[in-house]
Amino acid sequence: MRRKNSEKKKFKKKLLHKYRLVVLNEDTFEERLAVKLTRLNVFVISFLVAVFLVAITSVIIAFTPLREYIPGYSSTSLQKQAMTLDFKTDSLLNVINRNDVYINSVKSVLRGEVSAVEINKDSIYKAAQSDAAILDLKPSQADSILREKINNEDKYNLFDTATSITNFVFFPPVNGSLSAVFDPNETHFAVDIIVPKNTPVKATADGRVIFSSWTSDTGYVIIIDHGDELISVYKHNSSLTKTQGDFVKSREVIAVSGTSGELSTGPHLHFELWYNGTPLNPSTFIDF
Repeated sequence: MRRKNSEKKKFKKKLLHKYRLVVLNEDTFEERLAVKLTRLNVFVISFLVAVFLVAITSVIIAFTPLREYIPGYSSTSLQKQAMTLDFKTDSLLNVINRNDVYINSVKSVLRGEVSAVEINKDSIYKAAQSDAAILDLKPSQADSILREKINNEDKYNLFDTATSITNFVFFPPVNGSLSAVFDPNETHFAVDIIVPKNTPVKATADGRVIFSSWTSDTGYVIIIDHGDELISVYKHNSSLTKTQGDFVKSREVIAVSGTSGELSTGPHLHFELWYNGTPLNPSTFIDF
């Protein structure tokens, strides 16, 4: 028992025994640094340093991109790519499954495995007649008012003419903002398109030039006949590149924009569309 107590005292004495750590100049043996230590202090300091290093390493691994270089950790970009590929794969599988169902259905039809369905024509006719008998085909008051309103619209109504020119494909003669819109009430049967001076003016469709000359009010004017009672008019040009009788293709340059004529207020193109003697709203057919 005494022996054990003595050993404990010796061990405790060793831990608490003071040592002196001295840093000397090798040439002059001058003492530069001296630190008093015990074995217990060394053990405690070493433990704290080890804990600090482990904590710093854990933080670096968990919160910095350096973890991507450690085996077992995957980068964020690779995870995103994997998710994207997973979604694409799922979509492709759905498409493949639908195609397989469609192909199997076609094969069944070609092999004659689909049974014919018998249809009773008499029952279909009876059902149609009964449905028609239930319907009330008499026009309501609101419908009658609407019909009367449409019938009383003026001659510039586009609904009366649009069905006859649906086969035409129109291209914008120029691109720009509109300074004046089509307004029959103000006798302005055109749209005014603001463009820089000397902008090329192109034919809106194939046709033949029936007028190409100068007028005092609208300057240089060119008119194209596109056939089927449809003509287009281009006014206030600075010059004309086509003469009367020339055949032009759609989007072919026919003039150069400007501000000629007494009625012009600035560089723009005055563009008109006429069908069978009736003015049309160009904005209805063309996106400027």
